[in-house]
Amino acid sequence: MKIVYMGTPDFAVPPLKALLKAGYEITAVVCQPDRAKGRSSEPVPCPVKECALEHGLKILQPEKIKRPEAVEALREIPADVFVVAAFGQILSAEILDMPRLGCVNIHASLLPKYRGAAPIQRAVIDGEEKSGVSIMQMDAGIDTGDILMQREYVLAVDETGGSLFDRLAELGAELITEALPLLEAGKLTPRKQKEEESSYAGMLKKEDGILDFSKSAAELERLVRGLNPWPVASTVYRGKGMKIWKSECLPGSVGENSAAAEPGTIVRVEKEALDIACGSGILRITELQQEGKKRMSAADYLRGVHPECGEKLG
Repeated sequence: MKIVYMGTPDFAVPPLKALLKAGYEITAVVCQPDRAKGRSSEPVPCPVKECALEHGLKILQPEKIKRPEAVEALREIPADVFVVAAFGQILSAEILDMPRLGCVNIHASLLPKYRGAAPIQRAVIDGEEKSGVSIMQMDAGIDTGDILMQREYVLAVDETGGSLFDRLAELGAELITEALPLLEAGKLTPRKQKEEESSYAGMLKKEDGILDFSKSAAELERLVRGLNPWPVASTVYRGKGMKIWKSECLPGSVGENSAAAEPGTIVRVEKEALDIACGSGILRITELQQEGKKRMSAADYLRGVHPECGEKLG
């Protein structure tokens, strides 16, 4: 089976490696153009391009996949199926119809829940007990195509966006190598998605990580985990930005009069943690990063900075 593989970020690397290991012929890899990253103005290749270069694969990097020249370049590449994983561009109907087995997508959710760009983080933020991977026959919509295969994953109690990302990338690699032989043999039965059960997880922005202490500690603790390692939950303390990398949710109140404290108020300072009043419950901060400083445990931070009860964050 000849495959054109489309993907861009780290999530798309394990499936590509799995297909190569399984002996499939990858006739081309399509990924986003090199982009400047960090403080450097030099373009940097995406993770999928780096993997493709290591294996000597043909690489296409169209600025817009729908442009006529990109479509024609794809048409010239032999392929029985296009496999897509977090590519980052929408395919036209013309492209979807090119390969004889169509285009299949590796999506990091149990569709129809969490269509869109950020299904992994949203599952953690929303407190889902399980997530998973869907292999979907692509159509003209955004993650709306028929489901070919699915596999569940039960989230750990301390699951982060980063840890779930890694687990689902590996699960996607396993599932796509199982699905393709069945697809070619005609042994997969497409299943329509139930629109009434659908939800959408749009692209995350840095401002999505700003902590609103009027919410419950449980909600904020999930937000901290879901946005680790990007864009990272954040607040402001003493006029400077502060990223919150790890936290715990404490029920009720702590310390004298803390039950009446306004949300965002420091209600207790311990050797290894900082307790903040929320709309309900207490958020205990255990790992943080002050603006201009490195990431550190709250214990290390508190050895150099001495917050006082009654001060406010946010």
